[in-house]
Amino acid sequence: MAIADLKNVLKIFGGADYSDDQQNELFKEVLLMTLARAADADINIQPAEIERIQEILQENTGESFSSADIRVAAREELYAEATLRKYLGSVRKKMTDENRAKTIQALADVFRSDSNIGVLEIDFFNGVANALQVTPAQIAGLVAGDV
Repeated sequence: MAIADLKNVLKIFGGADYSDDQQNELFKEVLLMTLARAADADINIQPAEIERIQEILQENTGESFSSADIRVAAREELYAEATLRKYLGSVRKKMTDENRAKTIQALADVFRSDSNIGVLEIDFFNGVANALQVTPAQIAGLVAGDV
């Protein structure tokens, strides 16, 4: 392995700034994983939730995801090594404030999509909000300078 390769590894894991491309890839991964798990948070994946997740992913990433992609990403077995909350806690410092806010707002949007928000969904939302360390203003979508 070349010294240049080690510098890239150290950059990624050493807390250095991510490039715009790296930020976009991280956001896409976090959004897919979080929203897919959200669909299964109440142990009952609703078609309306899947459709809304597809719309949100398309709006935020420009990419299309099939319902099968989302259902696979929702599978609990994928998180055997580390829970989603631990994963989010480990990547939150690498995410921009804007992407963390978009993630939590999209999560609320998914839960509202089937007109029935359950206790398990609220618990999941609170866990994600804590893991991402979003502020109440970010959750509400308040941004300084916006009217």
